Amino acid sequence: RILVMDDDPIVREMATAMLAGLGHRVTSTEDGEQAITRYQDALQGSDPFDLVIMDLNVPQGIGGKEAVQQLLAIDPAAKAIVSSGYSTDPVMSHYQEYGFCAALAKPYQMAELAALINKTMEM
Repeated sequence: RILVMDDDPIVREMATAMLAGLGHRVTSTEDGEQAITRYQDALQGSDPFDLVIMDLNVPQGIGGKEAVQQLLAIDPAAKAIVSSGYSTDPVMSHYQEYGFCAALAKPYQMAELAALINKTMEM
């Protein structure tokens, strides 16, 4: 089960379709605040998320850099991938220092997404 957080509806729809095509159950949100709420609700329920893919920059809300810290405070074992079109951002090159398991540069292809998810889930 994967949670996708991205402020761009086209990216959310594309990621959801790609992940569903890979056999994952997907929930999507548009900002970090919604992602934290959904994650926390799922964690307290009987169907927690296995992985979160977070957009780094969300101009109208909480982005991935801030949200992952809140996520890890709720669940230190949470697995999160940061995603951004800004490949030169320090978070993308030093993602582990910010609490992420991996980084995924946009735009990404289905094969790249699948490989990164498999690698991250094995961690």
